[in-house]
Amino acid sequence: MKDAALVTILQSSGLVDDASLQEAKTKAQENKTPLIKQLLDGNVVSENILYEAIAHYFNHEFIDLRKQTIRKDILSALPEAMAQAQQVVVFDKTSTGLKIATTQPDNLQVFEFIKKKTDLPIQIFVTTPSSLKEALNQYHKGLSAEFKEITADKEQTKEKENNEDEGKDLKDLAQDLPIVRIVDSILEYAIFESASDIHIEPSDKEVGVRYRIDGRLKEVMRLPKKVAPGIIARIKILSSLKIDEHRLPQDGRFKISTKDYKVAFRVSILPVFDGEKAVLRLLDEGAQVLTMEQLGLQSKPLEILKRNFLKPHGMILVTGPTGSGKTTTLYTILNILNKPEVNISTVEDPIEYRMPRINQSQVNPKIGFTFAGGLRSLLRQDPNIIMVGEIRDNETAEIAANAAMTGHLVLSTLHTNDAVTALPRLSEMDVPSFLIASTTNIIMAQRLVRKICLHCIQSYTLNKSAIEELRKHFDLDAILEMMAKEKIIMDSKTPINSLLFYRGKGCKQCGESGYKGRVGIYEILEVTHEIAQSIMGNANAEDLREKAKKQGMMTMVQDGFIKAKNGVTTLEEILRVTQE
Repeated sequence: MKDAALVTILQSSGLVDDASLQEAKTKAQENKTPLIKQLLDGNVVSENILYEAIAHYFNHEFIDLRKQTIRKDILSALPEAMAQAQQVVVFDKTSTGLKIATTQPDNLQVFEFIKKKTDLPIQIFVTTPSSLKEALNQYHKGLSAEFKEITADKEQTKEKENNEDEGKDLKDLAQDLPIVRIVDSILEYAIFESASDIHIEPSDKEVGVRYRIDGRLKEVMRLPKKVAPGIIARIKILSSLKIDEHRLPQDGRFKISTKDYKVAFRVSILPVFDGEKAVLRLLDEGAQVLTMEQLGLQSKPLEILKRNFLKPHGMILVTGPTGSGKTTTLYTILNILNKPEVNISTVEDPIEYRMPRINQSQVNPKIGFTFAGGLRSLLRQDPNIIMVGEIRDNETAEIAANAAMTGHLVLSTLHTNDAVTALPRLSEMDVPSFLIASTTNIIMAQRLVRKICLHCIQSYTLNKSAIEELRKHFDLDAILEMMAKEKIIMDSKTPINSLLFYRGKGCKQCGESGYKGRVGIYEILEVTHEIAQSIMGNANAEDLREKAKKQGMMTMVQDGFIKAKNGVTTLEEILRVTQE
């Protein structure tokens, strides 16, 4: 709740005199805490009385949930992750709809979401944070009860001698309602949290569940070891894998579709010392392809990119480590190029997003369908534009370069740290220098950085020790010069300690991390006549980098600093992704 609304409530109810209120406001500013927290921590007003006044102000009833047991089916009307993040809980269901309790009665967007998700009318009650916390704990009580139900009459630690019996037992276990509920909860929470991966990892005594959110792994729960066989068996059944195979790795996939989302799960099962580990990659098939502007490109690099992907032939290469958003960038370009008058074909591993009118094929090394073989076949399909998921070997590199030379636009990815080192990498793959120089249009390097949460963003200036630390890693003078050139700051001589930077304080909206979502930082090397001449002369990476900078290439670090200055991300994120 905003401080202004809280002040109005306190003044209209007469709960706090002006002097005490002013003192609390001053302390809240000094401590950089919300006013409501300062009032409660300082015992200026009791929790119950304050939230009763808030309920009265918003014309809602007040409720204390501390001694109320909520039925599991009612509680699960809202996923736990959402209930925790938005501080709201469903506590009763009547013939007229759902009753929900919250500490934030002005959170209208969430109430609309709940109405839409449940398709039921809702009645809003106000409760206290401690009361809500106790109600939210019932989610875990429910899971504990399910674990007891799973293990009550079964002994799963005993080794079975008969594989057929084991397979049958696992199949029965995977269909047990508690196991189904646990797996459904793990998947549903991951979708709600916008996780990209789920890791289910057995250890000696427990099973850990971690989500990768905005590129970072976060532990979300630990389960008793006894549920591990059931969870893995359930995932194998969903993925159409062999349920009684425990010695070999297995790969599969399945989909979950509801009226709210359509998500594909790519599953990898790997035997480990304590059992089997499952990793599930989430692919949101309902997600809209991003626009160029949404990718986070600055105006000049964006102009260079557009100018080059609209050429009828040549190579466009995107480089970066795994998970840096290369495929998303290529799909964004393909979406713009996807017109009825052109034939677009791809060879991918795997096909992450389906795109209409584009002929997408998936490599399958088991049957000899490799990137090189697939690319060779695509060239017989009368393509205008070809996308190769990754150039991994000499053969694929040479075919791609030759295809670009013979009138095709070729898009692909390479695993190099920056744009410039992609050129020597192609040479190492035995692609002739003249072919690299004549066919490569641009090379684009990228990383993904976490965006600052807009709900808790705050500004700060760099102190002397922070500036000294940054100087160890970055050329700050060159960065300031680029920022002045891009009109982000007035002058390159501007002292860096006078610039405002930003970070997230941490709030409920972002799970106290200070970050929400991700955006790219980029560098684009355009292969001009001068760069092509250097490639033909077998210039090394350092010489090429200097020539590119003289041409005005904005490096990833410079792009990152501009985004940090503009309040999009933090300096810590730029340091993390560029120095790893």
